[in-house]
Amino acid sequence: MSLEGKVAIVTGSGRGLGLAYARELARQGAAVVVNDVDESIAAEAVAAIEADGGRAVAVVAPVGPTDTAKRLVQTAVDTFGRLDILVTNAGVLRDTVLWKMSDDDFDTVIDVHLRGTFTCVREAATYMRANEIPGRIICIGSPTGQRGNFGQTNYAAAKAGIVGMVRTWALELKKAGITANAVIPVAATAMTATVPYFAAAVEADEKGEPMPAFFRHDLGFGTADDVAGLIAYLGSDAAASVTGQAIGVGGDRLQLWSHPEAVVTAYHEGGWSYADLEAQFPSLVGEKLQSVGEKFPPLPEELQR
Repeated sequence: MSLEGKVAIVTGSGRGLGLAYARELARQGAAVVVNDVDESIAAEAVAAIEADGGRAVAVVAPVGPTDTAKRLVQTAVDTFGRLDILVTNAGVLRDTVLWKMSDDDFDTVIDVHLRGTFTCVREAATYMRANEIPGRIICIGSPTGQRGNFGQTNYAAAKAGIVGMVRTWALELKKAGITANAVIPVAATAMTATVPYFAAAVEADEKGEPMPAFFRHDLGFGTADDVAGLIAYLGSDAAASVTGQAIGVGGDRLQLWSHPEAVVTAYHEGGWSYADLEAQFPSLVGEKLQSVGEKFPPLPEELQR
C-alpha cells in the first residue's frame, strides 16, 4: 500500500469529508489520528476505520487552541511512533451578510479554520523538522476562498488565508523536504445539502445512487470519497515534488488553480494622478475587470427540484 508505515492526523474527521479522508488514508496503509469535538462521533470514526482493517485513535478536542495541536501531534507520536501527514480539515460555518455578522460569528470561523490550521501546521512542522521527516501538510480550502460567496465574509477570509499560508509554508519548509498544499473540494456534505441547486445530486448520494453526469462532469461536484484519493496522493512519496499548490477536486474533475497574477500592467511617467486614472482607467482596465463569485450553468429541467 502506498502509505504503509506512515502516520496521519486528520482534524475534523468524525464525519463528512474529514472521515472520508481518514478512511482513505487508512486504506492506503497509514495509521490515523482522528479528531472531533463529539466523543461518540470520534469513537464511531475510529470503529469504522478499524472495521476496514485500519489503525486509528481519537483525540476529542476543538481545533484552534495550541493545546489541541500539541495533543494531536503527541498522540500520533505516543500511539504510532511518528507523524508523516497532517490534514487540516476542521471547520464551522456562521453564514450571514456583512451588516448582520457579529464579532462572534467572525471570530468563531476564523479561530477554527484559520487559527486552527496555523496552530496544527506549526506543531506538525516543528516535529517533522526536528525529526528530519519529509512530511506532507495538506490544508483544506474552498471555492469560496478562491472566488468569494454571498454571506460568507468570515469563511471566505479564512479559506483565502489558508491558501496564502500554504504558499508561504511551501517556501519555508522546502529545505526540510516537507510539502504544503491546499485542496479545494467540491462535494456533497452537510454544508451543501441545504443548497437547492444541488438537491438532485445530494438526493442521489443519500440514496446510494450515482450522481447525474451534469453534476459530476459539468460542475465537478461529487461525493466525499471523490476527494479522498487526492488527499492520499498528496500524502504519499509520489507527490514529493508537488508543493505550494491549490488543487481542486470534485466528481470527475481535477483542477489546478492559478496563483494570482497581474492581468493588466500599464505605466505613466510621474505616476498615476486622479485625472490620469479618470481618463485612462476605463480603456486600460475596464474589459479586464475580474469576476467575483461562482457562476453555475442553468440546471437541466429534469434535475430541478
